[in-house]
Amino acid sequence: MSMGSNDKSNYKTRNVLYSFRHALSGFSKAVKEERNMKIHLLFTMVVILLGLLLQVSRVEWVFLLVLIGGVISLELINSSIENLVDLVTEEYHPLAKKAKDMAAAAVFIFSIVSVMIGLIIFIPRIW
Repeated sequence: MSMGSNDKSNYKTRNVLYSFRHALSGFSKAVKEERNMKIHLLFTMVVILLGLLLQVSRVEWVFLLVLIGGVISLELINSSIENLVDLVTEEYHPLAKKAKDMAAAAVFIFSIVSVMIGLIIFIPRIW
């Protein structure tokens, strides 16, 4: 028996909702279990508070939100790589270290650039 068009629509909607649920579950686990994610979220709150208090422009908000999303997304990818490497091997291996270090470097570089842009946005308002 084939699905009617309404059944297919309901099936697709359920699949999308399950995908969202899995994504939110992954984010929740990262917030609970990953120290660096907590640090990034703390800085996110500080940046949002400063942005509201100092009344940054719409364009500046766009930059800040892209940077916040980028740092958090990279931290999620970094944590995923670290977990995957730990799943594959518990023993020291130079390639495992290389993978973990490179993923951490991606977060580090993007975070440094984000801080620099944040300073460009906030320092003139504070000064």
